[in-house]
Amino acid sequence: MGARGELFTTQVYLDNRSYFFNVKENRTGDIFLQIVESKSRDGADFDRHQVAIFAEDMQKFLQGMDKSLSFIDKARRARVKAAREKKAEKEAKYAKKVYYVKDGEKEAKRDDGIKRTGRVHIVSKRSDAEKANDAARTSGSEKI
Repeated sequence: MGARGELFTTQVYLDNRSYFFNVKENRTGDIFLQIVESKSRDGADFDRHQVAIFAEDMQKFLQGMDKSLSFIDKARRARVKAAREKKAEKEAKYAKKVYYVKDGEKEAKRDDGIKRTGRVHIVSKRSDAEKANDAARTSGSEKI
């Protein structure tokens, strides 16, 4: 038997905490599980908290622990599912929009001779005669 009735010990180390799972036997021969959390405080000191679970209460404790862990797992799955649905909804909302055109309208648009590149095309509404007059005026003013 180990120090102070210890039968078995295992440790779990995290960033600033350590957990010790000690199986112990008291003076009367009762076996219990001692869970100790040791948390570093200010670099040098440690906060130490412990819980003791006796053998006759172990099954109830484990059932409660199992229920808690299953709740955590279900909540995590629900959050992941909600995030996935939100992402899919956002993608559907902002995805490239598709416009459907009837067959007759489609061919009419193709035959009008306009290139549909997405760029802005500026088309003059003046007649060819007006353009020629403007060109003659500007070329005449340059000579003076």
